[in-house]
Amino acid sequence: HSTSRRQRQMCIRDSMYREQRMQKEIAEKILRFHVIANSDSREDQELKLKVRDAVGLYMKDQMKEVTNRKEAEETANANLKKIEKVAEDVIAKEGRSYTVNAFIGPVDFPVKTYGAYSFPAGTYEAVEVVIGEGAGKNWWCVMYPNMCFQGSMYEVIDEKAETSLQEVLTQEEYDSIIEDSDYKLSLIHI
Repeated sequence: HSTSRRQRQMCIRDSMYREQRMQKEIAEKILRFHVIANSDSREDQELKLKVRDAVGLYMKDQMKEVTNRKEAEETANANLKKIEKVAEDVIAKEGRSYTVNAFIGPVDFPVKTYGAYSFPAGTYEAVEVVIGEGAGKNWWCVMYPNMCFQGSMYEVIDEKAETSLQEVLTQEEYDSIIEDSDYKLSLIHI
């Protein structure tokens, strides 16, 4: 009886270790994109999505030739001021005067599902766009490889994004994020 308990504990520990190792390996290969609203008001949440769309459209062109995470970070870093300007232009057009801060840094993410893909919780490098107080709900996706900017459907992953992801991750890493294919389509903004 105690042997089976010990075996279950070892199995759970092995599974947790494997998941942590896999998250770290995946995190080394991808760059996430994170937009945080000023507040949870309906207007600020709508503004967040408009900023997301404008920055996404701008960064889609900037990321065309990127072939690895290092290049993605360098490209994003070189464009941080422009990202802020794009966001500020949207905010001004909407009649608001919030500040915008864009930077790249480590961010703790919960488990996040994009269509059939479920990325493990953990710390990932991310391009962060903080609007105003940054006290509202946020939105995120994977900027590299590009799972954010495939047309206007942010919650649907197309074939090109799947191929890009398969090229960046090992087969084991790729399999680990699609292991649970029972996930229902979830909205990316939380």
